[in-house]
Amino acid sequence: MPVNDDLKPRAWTVSALCRAMADTLDAQFNPVTVRGEVSGFSRAASGHCYFSIKDDTGQIRCAMFRRAASLMDFAPRDGELVEVRGRLGVYEARGDLQLVVESMARAGQGALFEQFLRLKAKLEAEGLFDPAHKRLLPAQPRAIGVVTSPGAAAWHDVMTALQRRVPHIPVLMVPALVQGVSAAATLAQALLNLYAFTAEDNPLSPPVDVILLVRGGGSMEDLWSFNDENLARVIAQSPVPLICGVGHETDFTIADFVADVRAPTPTAAAEMAATDRGVALEVLSVLEHRLTRGLLRQQDRQAQRLDSVAARWGVGLARQQERQVQRLNAMATRLSRPQALLGQHSQWLDRLAPRLQAGVQSQAIGSGHQLTRLEDRLSFNRGQQVQQRAQRLERAALRLSSVDPRQVLERGYAWLSDERGQALTHAAQFQAGQAVRATLADGEVPLKVQG
Repeated sequence: MPVNDDLKPRAWTVSALCRAMADTLDAQFNPVTVRGEVSGFSRAASGHCYFSIKDDTGQIRCAMFRRAASLMDFAPRDGELVEVRGRLGVYEARGDLQLVVESMARAGQGALFEQFLRLKAKLEAEGLFDPAHKRLLPAQPRAIGVVTSPGAAAWHDVMTALQRRVPHIPVLMVPALVQGVSAAATLAQALLNLYAFTAEDNPLSPPVDVILLVRGGGSMEDLWSFNDENLARVIAQSPVPLICGVGHETDFTIADFVADVRAPTPTAAAEMAATDRGVALEVLSVLEHRLTRGLLRQQDRQAQRLDSVAARWGVGLARQQERQVQRLNAMATRLSRPQALLGQHSQWLDRLAPRLQAGVQSQAIGSGHQLTRLEDRLSFNRGQQVQQRAQRLERAALRLSSVDPRQVLERGYAWLSDERGQALTHAAQFQAGQAVRATLADGEVPLKVQG
């Protein structure tokens, strides 16, 4: 039985079928956003990128041309979870389903960054980032505390730097997780444990004067433990200056903003913790040299003073001894003839008695005359002062009368004021129609400015 040609299925060419499928996909799905893991990522010499995006049960081939690839702000890695936006199509040369990617971003990165910004704004509003709370680092701490993972490269970098710069300063390390769900809690507990060793009476002497919170680099998800709110508040409670050295120089966490000092790397944090021993030794050497020179100069000055005092004291002692000898000789001479000495003293007293009596009488007479003169002078001065004060008072009364405003008004002058009683002394203060009050010697007259 012959077959009707109208019932036969249409025979497509391969290219036509591919174009029809591409048109159908474009109408039904495009543009499309897909989330999945990167697989087989490669970048050609032309700048185009080729890879697959997959999940547990399926995958789609992707192409990202040079223009779109140049706009990416990160380098995709195999296994990384991403979100891509593009247009589904059919690659006619092979008949494969293909997603032409126009943009790519790490999956979840935007949400994490928004969460980071919200927490940063909240803690900043509470004052946890206030520069006024930042403390200066000690130049030579008695001990250094470190919180990090004992198996991390950051711990090795910190100890290498400290051993090179300050091997004489003891280091106390408190271990903690630096990545994972429970890392933030262990970091906070490690800091609280370390705070107990900052007091002067702590079980381990000497006390810790500075703390390092360090971790190596990683993605935002790897460093997310250092964006924990509780950890930030524990850092703010630190009794001593705290240096945060997390990630690389371009990485920023909430812990960086709360800490007293932010270091770009763990090694930089260790270098900030204390002044290099070599620098301190050089300073000590300079101070020692200055102190030695100062002591030598002081010693020379004191020696010169001692020599000068010794010379003066020797001359003075010789003179003193000579005077003492002369006094002793005179006393010995007098004591050898006591009768003659008594006679001399008796004659001397006889001569002094009349002189003493005459002197007392003369002093009494002179004192009486002086007292009389003082009384006369006092009476005269009192009269003079009374007269002078009366004249001064009269002159003051005349001057006061001359400046009396009423005297001025008596001479035909008037005092002009506005309605509020403010004095009008310049023509610029008057306006047409203004009410003015004139005060004369015997009363007030209301006036009005005509022009």
